Amino acid sequence: MATVALLQLASEYLGTHDAARLLSKTIALAVGLPLLIVCSFALFRWSSNKFLGLLGPLFVGAVGAGIFFAGLLSATRAATFALTTVRARSEPYGEWDVVRVGFMTGLTYFALWALVFVLPMVAESARMRGLEADKLRTEAELAQLRSHLEPHFLLNTLNAIAGLVTEDPRQARKLLGSLGDLLRDSVGPSAEMETLDAQIEWLRRYAQILETRHDGQLAFHWEIGDGTPRALLPRLLLQPLVENAVKHGALMRAGGGAITVRTQLDGSRLVCTVEDNGPGVPTSATRPGAFGLVSVRRRLALRYADAGSLRLESSPAGTRSIVELPVELGAS
Repeated sequence: MATVALLQLASEYLGTHDAARLLSKTIALAVGLPLLIVCSFALFRWSSNKFLGLLGPLFVGAVGAGIFFAGLLSATRAATFALTTVRARSEPYGEWDVVRVGFMTGLTYFALWALVFVLPMVAESARMRGLEADKLRTEAELAQLRSHLEPHFLLNTLNAIAGLVTEDPRQARKLLGSLGDLLRDSVGPSAEMETLDAQIEWLRRYAQILETRHDGQLAFHWEIGDGTPRALLPRLLLQPLVENAVKHGALMRAGGGAITVRTQLDGSRLVCTVEDNGPGVPTSATRPGAFGLVSVRRRLALRYADAGSLRLESSPAGTRSIVELPVELGAS
């Protein structure tokens, strides 16, 4: 702004050689520009605190700057002619000409100030609002996915226990107690992220229910790699994969099957594998349990974008669901 003011003064003097006009305008700019900047910042700080938006303060600031410079230029020009021997080479402006020039000068410098300071602030504010809106949308969708997943899990588990009510009431009561423990952890208020150690502990109890329900037909194996228990991952992320491996893999094997849950670190990435020894599915086919797989993929996409992935590898010897995501460590 100072550079623009100096160029304007030099251009005007070279065009008119009017020393009085140059002196009065120099005084007006020397006094007015700092005051304009200070008052403009104060106006926008006040309007931001009052949540008044942008157009109102811009309009008030522009009009105020014009009136301020019109009065200031009139006063300095009058003082210049009254207190100095400098006189204009040409006929001085009329009073209304001075007011008009002063008003336009104020508008011009306020517009420059807004261009330099306000527009970047507005752009940054819009960017932050966009990020906040994206974050809120992501959190809402994650909550929706979890709200769909938890009743889905509950219904399937209750169906598993229902088969024992007439066959083995005592075992059914025991499993209902175990289910109560699971529900206390799964539907209670908690963060979206949890340590792998906490999730594996939850899955072990879930597996105990399934093993009891399918006595002799199902076995779980756990291979938890060093350094992985403290890693963070979305809450209950692996549960749909375990459920699919049981229902559409291990239990489809004649004589019963096995599920292996394996975790390991691969550089800066956490790799979680849920493997069954079922009959597998053709590579061209879509495995059943689509909701669970879709929810896992969507949660990974929302949380990690392209850095998180779920892929399925299937053969006649079984199917592997492999989750990869960046390593984040929780509290020890």
